[in-house]
Amino acid sequence: MIRSRMVLVALAVASIASVSLASCSGAAPAPTTPSWTYPNGTITNTRVAQSSIDLANISTLTKRWSFDLSGTATANVGGYGTLAANPVVQAGVIYIQDLHSNVYALSLSSGRLLWKHLFNKPELSGPGPNGVAVAKGLVYGETPTAAFALNDTTGHLVWSNATLLKHGQGTFGIQPEVAHGQVFLASQYGPAKGGGILISLNATTGKKLWSFATMTGPDPGVAALGLGAGGAWETPLVSANGTVSFGIGNPYQMIGEAYSQPAKLLYSNSVVTLNARTGKLLWYYQGVPNDFKDYDMQASPISVTVGGTPVVISGGKMGYVYEMNAHTGKLLWKKAVGVHTGYDNQSLNALEHKATLKLPFTFEPGSFGGILTNMAYANNTVYAATLNLPLAYTKSDQVTGGKPATKFTYGGAMVALNAATGAIKWNTTIKGIPDGAATVSNDLVVTATEEGRLMAFNAATGAIVLNMKLPRAMNAPLAIVGKTIIVAAGGPVLKGSKEKSQIDAYTVR
Repeated sequence: MIRSRMVLVALAVASIASVSLASCSGAAPAPTTPSWTYPNGTITNTRVAQSSIDLANISTLTKRWSFDLSGTATANVGGYGTLAANPVVQAGVIYIQDLHSNVYALSLSSGRLLWKHLFNKPELSGPGPNGVAVAKGLVYGETPTAAFALNDTTGHLVWSNATLLKHGQGTFGIQPEVAHGQVFLASQYGPAKGGGILISLNATTGKKLWSFATMTGPDPGVAALGLGAGGAWETPLVSANGTVSFGIGNPYQMIGEAYSQPAKLLYSNSVVTLNARTGKLLWYYQGVPNDFKDYDMQASPISVTVGGTPVVISGGKMGYVYEMNAHTGKLLWKKAVGVHTGYDNQSLNALEHKATLKLPFTFEPGSFGGILTNMAYANNTVYAATLNLPLAYTKSDQVTGGKPATKFTYGGAMVALNAATGAIKWNTTIKGIPDGAATVSNDLVVTATEEGRLMAFNAATGAIVLNMKLPRAMNAPLAIVGKTIIVAAGGPVLKGSKEKSQIDAYTVR
């Protein structure tokens, strides 16, 4: 199923442009001003900010400026909003992309529009997130059907490649990564027969270097898979050891198919690690084989060293955090987070013919729950925002389930886990949908909710130290640089509100 950052109204992820004076070698030079260099802040996807915001000054946070996209961007897209992804900041410039593929460059200090490049694509590349990456004077991104590069000073088009996806091979909507002279991206919606495509481009010319099909295994169910099978949604991990790792989505199969013709359906619901130069498969770890609940393993993989061992940390909508050996893919530990109601092993049991299908039933995490946005890592701790929403299966031709017949409440939590063992350090409940991802700023963990709340937690204890009302709904991760938190307030229109999209900067004294 399509990845969505929304409960009941399907949240979308808007993508963000990222500007960087970093070289394509993947190792950014020391910035002269604080930056959010990559889509997830760092090349290792740790989401750790170059920031002075901390427990001592977070209470002084106030709005500094606001940039209104009304009249600049087209209206709310398909119930997903206008903005949904992570702003990227380099050399005092914010780069961001909306869900119509339009790219904007703003002054970090004043919010003044420096340039815009309008694509105004009427078609939506899924719920996003879209977004851009920046290196060597170019801003890289995609429309639903083409990859492109813009001049980072003027916004003028430098190159465009519309030959990457054949008819039926889905659309683009992922926020790419740039390193080692390559642009790494992926399709989201797979073709009617087959699955998603992982792609590497020459960063200078846009020419395709290699591609990897995610759903080409021998399993009997692969040929019947439909829309959304095995795509990638979030920015991949490019490691210093010459590898690139993608978090792969679900196979989009019906529950009846999972029981009547069960199969692993490689490489859905997996972390797939390839040789970055050749695209050759090195290893994979599949979190949920034979999935029928839309349990994407979509979160951006994180690269760190734990106890002297290089590891990759990932997770997704199944509500688990996984840690794997970075060289072999061997699972070191996995840990459930959020609400689980006893149906975690259904897909595996069906695969092993240990269960028969019995309808109806209600399960949690639902298809819009679990770990829906990217995690963060700092000080031997993994931080994950979880979303709790049950769904019910009533028919064998359902892929994601539907609204339960009984009353339910939804919400979420921010969870901290020990990176060495997976043990939960703290778990703090959130009233609302935490779709702002997790971001570390010194001794704080920061996120935002779809209902329009900016929240900060004590990183050591989980205590809520900030719960600020925002002017609009949220459906995007945050960027934090220096004394500033950048909020892309362009989420879906909520009941009683009017459509408006804006980018706000909040600063501390």
